[in-house]
Amino acid sequence: MRFFTELRSDALPRSRKHIHVALIVETSNEYARGLLRGIKSYIREHKPWSIYLGEQSRGHIDLSWLRDWQGNGIIARIETKEIAEAVQSLGVPTVDLSAWRWLPGLPCVETNNESISRMAAQHLLERGFKQFGYCGDTNFSWSNQRAAFFAQTVGEAGFPCMIHESGLSQSWLKDRKILADWLESLPKPVGIMACYDILGHKLLEACRLAGVAVPDDVSVIGVDNDELLCNLSDPPLSSVMPNTLKTGYQAASLLDRMMSGEKIDPELFLIEPLDIVTRMSTDVVAVEDKQVSEAVRFIRNHAYEDIQVEDILRHIPVSRRVLESRFRKLLGRTPHEEIIEVKVKLIKRLLAETELTLPVIAERIGFKHVEYMNVVFKKKTGMTPGAYRKKSGR
Repeated sequence: MRFFTELRSDALPRSRKHIHVALIVETSNEYARGLLRGIKSYIREHKPWSIYLGEQSRGHIDLSWLRDWQGNGIIARIETKEIAEAVQSLGVPTVDLSAWRWLPGLPCVETNNESISRMAAQHLLERGFKQFGYCGDTNFSWSNQRAAFFAQTVGEAGFPCMIHESGLSQSWLKDRKILADWLESLPKPVGIMACYDILGHKLLEACRLAGVAVPDDVSVIGVDNDELLCNLSDPPLSSVMPNTLKTGYQAASLLDRMMSGEKIDPELFLIEPLDIVTRMSTDVVAVEDKQVSEAVRFIRNHAYEDIQVEDILRHIPVSRRVLESRFRKLLGRTPHEEIIEVKVKLIKRLLAETELTLPVIAERIGFKHVEYMNVVFKKKTGMTPGAYRKKSGR
């Protein structure tokens, strides 16, 4: 099925010649829909484009309509030889959105898979895991990249990584049984990265089938932060949040320049992920010290309050010196640093996902003064809250 829609910018003259752009981007997953939202944002801010978009999913793409299409440019996720040949035959300015690089002569805008993998690995390392797994799909180059970077990151920390390739079976029930068998074979506790949220959801279902406790025995983190899917999972799935708005926006910007006659080098433009949204699937500290584990859980449960180390000590019956010593030994940071770490992650989420003002965010996160929150945030991230919000596409 093919759809035609015209997105106009009211700030521009209606008499201006329309630009016709084809979007070969699937609409079946959150990452791709985020790319489309970024493209839409650029169009609304700049020029009126007539957009041609097919309703499609990975592996089920009907390109027959392109044979009769006459337009000015294309933005495409070129993930198959078929798409590459169809795009190349048209000979119009094109921006790629896929890590496959079937057409290396095109500029490509893609999320930074190394950063995504390192972010996921660090998230699990911070929780004290010493055993790791990666569950991917060899049908996608970005999954293979994430597997390599994830294994490299935990390897640099001195730990092994067991890699499993899913999706090889045509039957979901059979594939789930294979996943369950793999999960049962892993040493516990283990932290697992899934190449994207759809597979993370499957992993959690396989954990239920195998009778494996989540997050105590197995913690799972996905990628894309598909809020509907993550919250439908049981327990809810933690996920890395890529900056799809910026990715789609930059792709549209590059195409606009190309259609205006500017020559753009066939570079790979990498967009950094925003953050990790922590949910119950990784809400655990995999250390044998129950008091440290309980202290971290207390910090997370009270992160929206103005908590201090003294509040933890009233909950955990140990001296401050002993608690700090255990934290440094097991987690590599102090209880105070853990409080700041958790609060900064919450600030990032509110900056990226809401339009709340800085004073309101400071109040919600438990800072008495917005100025102090700004100082803490900049010291931790290297940028002001306003700069981070702008980077996130807000």
